[in-house]
Amino acid sequence: MKVGRYAVLLAARDSEYVERVYGGYFNVFIAAFGEEGERWDLFRVVDDEFPDMSELYKYDGFVISGSPYDAYGNDYWILKLCFLLQTLDAMEKKVLGICFGHQVLCRSLGGKVGKACSGWDIGLRTVKVVKDLWVPSFLEELDEMPSALSIIECHQDEVFEVPMGAQVVAFSEKTGVEMFVIGQHILGIQGHPEYTKDILYNIIDRLLDNNSIQRDIAEKAKFGLETAEPDRKSWEKICRDFLKRRQNSSFS
Repeated sequence: MKVGRYAVLLAARDSEYVERVYGGYFNVFIAAFGEEGERWDLFRVVDDEFPDMSELYKYDGFVISGSPYDAYGNDYWILKLCFLLQTLDAMEKKVLGICFGHQVLCRSLGGKVGKACSGWDIGLRTVKVVKDLWVPSFLEELDEMPSALSIIECHQDEVFEVPMGAQVVAFSEKTGVEMFVIGQHILGIQGHPEYTKDILYNIIDRLLDNNSIQRDIAEKAKFGLETAEPDRKSWEKICRDFLKRRQNSSFS
């Protein structure tokens, strides 16, 4: 039996908290999406560490992390990442983009991203699934297909326009494109299915300390975390099913 091989394209440097508690974001992703017997590799793309182009065929899927950088920026590593994602799309490799990853995936494939007009979205957000239009098969794998799911959000940029051929799968009151897919191999999620509540608490405190957000935004986000829970199990299942379903399965 073939052992699944996956790679995390890390677009953020580990915070002191995540390094101390989890041993780095890489371990957070493996805990959320990994399964016994699989091989997961780490490439710190934010530090210009990329997989060898001649080795891409060996992988079953890739996950692009969140980042404090702008997905529409022109830093060398971001442009290099865009080229890599275009290559993976042409190869029809499974690619899951999360937050920044969702945005840079969209940009790479011809969509439009930018600063959100409504400002920061931090905390728990209810995401509504466009089930009356079209439902990808990896969502149908849930025991009961929900009309809405709660997810942790932490972003001030968003997707304005999805690439040609993409379908919007979910939206929220705050963000028009919370999830999109292209064919069977591309999935973008604006929220953070991998985040635990304590990770977001720490991020909120750091953003507040460096004056990136106002105190009322921080307090509202923390209150939301104290009074409700994200649907982590459902999101993790969606991501695992997407990454690990065979390419010959139908999305229609």
